[in-house]
Amino acid sequence: MNLIEQAKQAVQGVSQAVMTKAVAMAPDSWVPGGQPDPLMHSKHGLVGAPVSRLDGPLKVTGQAPFAAEFRLPDMVYAALAYSTIAKGRIQLLDVARAEKAPGVVLVMTYLNAPRLSPPPLFLTEEKAAAGDNLPVMQDDRIHWNGQPIALVLAATQEQADHAASLISATYLMEEAQTSIAAARAAGTKPSHFMGQPLHNKSGDAEAALAEAPFKVDTTYTTPRHNHNPIELHALTLAWQGDFLRIHDAQQLVAHSAFTLSRVFDMPEEKVVITSPYVGGGFGCKSLWQHQILAAAAARMAGRPVRLTLSREGVYRIVGGRSPTEQRVALGADADGKLTALIHSGLTVKTPYNAMPEPFILPTRSAYATENILLDVRHVELDMLGNTFMRAPGEAVGTFALESAMDELAEKLGMDPIELRLRNEPEKDPTSGLTFSARHIAQAWRTGAERFGWHRRKPVPGTVREGEWLVGMGCAMATYPYYRMPGGAARLTLTRDGHVSVDVAVHEMGMGTATVQSQVTAERLGLPLDMISFNYGDSTLPGLIMAGGSQQTAATGASILAAYDALKKELLALAGNSSPLAGLKPDEVGSRDAGLCKLDEPDRYDSYAAILGRARRDEVRVEASPPPPLETMHWSMHSHGAMFCEARVNVVTGEPRISRFLGSFDCGRILNPKTAASQFRGGIIMGLGLALMEETQFDERKGRIMNANLADYHVPVHLDVPEIDVIWTDIPDPHTPMGARGVGEIGITGTGAAVANAIYNATGKRIRDLPITLDKLL
Repeated sequence: MNLIEQAKQAVQGVSQAVMTKAVAMAPDSWVPGGQPDPLMHSKHGLVGAPVSRLDGPLKVTGQAPFAAEFRLPDMVYAALAYSTIAKGRIQLLDVARAEKAPGVVLVMTYLNAPRLSPPPLFLTEEKAAAGDNLPVMQDDRIHWNGQPIALVLAATQEQADHAASLISATYLMEEAQTSIAAARAAGTKPSHFMGQPLHNKSGDAEAALAEAPFKVDTTYTTPRHNHNPIELHALTLAWQGDFLRIHDAQQLVAHSAFTLSRVFDMPEEKVVITSPYVGGGFGCKSLWQHQILAAAAARMAGRPVRLTLSREGVYRIVGGRSPTEQRVALGADADGKLTALIHSGLTVKTPYNAMPEPFILPTRSAYATENILLDVRHVELDMLGNTFMRAPGEAVGTFALESAMDELAEKLGMDPIELRLRNEPEKDPTSGLTFSARHIAQAWRTGAERFGWHRRKPVPGTVREGEWLVGMGCAMATYPYYRMPGGAARLTLTRDGHVSVDVAVHEMGMGTATVQSQVTAERLGLPLDMISFNYGDSTLPGLIMAGGSQQTAATGASILAAYDALKKELLALAGNSSPLAGLKPDEVGSRDAGLCKLDEPDRYDSYAAILGRARRDEVRVEASPPPPLETMHWSMHSHGAMFCEARVNVVTGEPRISRFLGSFDCGRILNPKTAASQFRGGIIMGLGLALMEETQFDERKGRIMNANLADYHVPVHLDVPEIDVIWTDIPDPHTPMGARGVGEIGITGTGAAVANAIYNATGKRIRDLPITLDKLL
């Protein structure tokens, strides 16, 4: 199914003629295979244009098929029953009433489930995707409160849900570790993230702190958070012979296909996952136990299965962000130069997952000082395994760091922006690498001017409008550049100038298909309506996940590699009669549906002419980019300056955000419309983090108590002001297309900007998120 072609048919007037002109290319441009990237400097074509999402009309008219909207013949519906204890064994599992309930086809428990291998844990193998590595419904053991204990298949969803409610269990309970305080008393462990220790040390930070004439030394805490995408986790699947075919809500189709092949002991190519549209991911749309259980039950029943988790079910079996307790200690001289920076503390994980909250990540490259101590330790609890949640580490780490910077600025009697600018590093303070590009100072200055920062009153509590105290706050935002290995793309060029791009990437609302169609069209010198972008299918090339704000760079690098291969193939087909005869691939570029010599654009040959002479209807190439070695040579980050105006009611204590501005430095902005949406979406999540989001965890039972959107609060329209976003649009010379990630940086720094604005309004410093009205009364 060519979903983007469907979108194009629904979009009127999308086509735009594109001419890629020869440009002077900087010698320090990103150079895969020895070639600079012309898109980094493109100014006149589709790259950089605010093109509306090609899939937008399909979504707003209800024609975009999401995972729970595929209908298969003879399909049955699934529902899960969950454990109610944190640790122990199932003593008795009574499923008799469920099996006799109307419409029930199958009740699967550990007593009759097929034998399965444990899933490989995400981050432990290149293609692993599982949120935990526990055996799935293979024995009577309970590892967390909410673990699935039974799956029901029935003719309708209502019948499945009813039957699942009839299942009862008694347990042999074991002592569970569910208290952070008790676990801390038993000892903490050093933490690792993506295979590296969460520990950095240079100089003697504690001694420098003791000697500093100005200092802050404070603890900040953040709670658990749970994922709440609009689209619930869902899949529709069937066994077709020895193939397992799944329509899933996924942000790593290739990884999940591999992981399921390991669980079911079958060849990887016989697991096919498609995920054409995803209604929100943010780190949670990976492989959890529900996909494995649905596939096992479908095989047992011999019927296609649809499983959609309830909202409560998402809280029970899909991980979120773990709580943190962070110490930030800053020492400075009278000029505001940092002499000591300490960021350390505690987080939580489980014994069977690999994801502590890495809150020191933003501090590693934030500010210049010779004395740094960064350290994350964790305790292990018997709970649901936590996972990536938008900007893991940075979202909560910047809250602590940037709140402390605000406190230090007040002690120094210095403007908070000036303090940050005085501590801008010339090179990465922990790695010693040169920054690939860092224009945060420009973002601060343009953002401050646009926001009207000069009107801020430095003395807290001095601005009042009726019942409302008004304050301004700021914070730095930062998120690292990633480009994961494993990228690949396939290009198919036809004689009439149509190009199909095949790459196993994902569309979760961020505009991937649109932006990469723009990139491909400009690179090949074609109109946008001559590009078909095929994605969201594990059978396509590439091992690219939608995570770490790296999908754009990884996909762009893959398309560039395929384009280089395409030029080589076309030159070989062009023949001696071509104006391009004798030229090498790095000497030619594209314009007007053909190739031309870069420094002699009139030496031109159309794709139609080349393929016509070669008597070919199409040419197809597939290629992979070089490994992401750029991250070994440069310190690479997106940055932002976040500005908040907050109001607090003097009678009720209610906080409201009245204005917010994000000023970003993220390299080249490929599509201003989709990028602005990403920035705003991250900021809105940051407002939720700051003011309302909190998972209530009952340490007596190890159970999440507010597993619904009535009790777990997220921002709604009335909570969110108009959000202004601006950016530098300065290309990073060491990334594909000059672009860095924009998906996650919006949430970073936002919590601190809100907290600092509320302090400026009220004089009350809140160091424990969320900032609810009871803390402000």
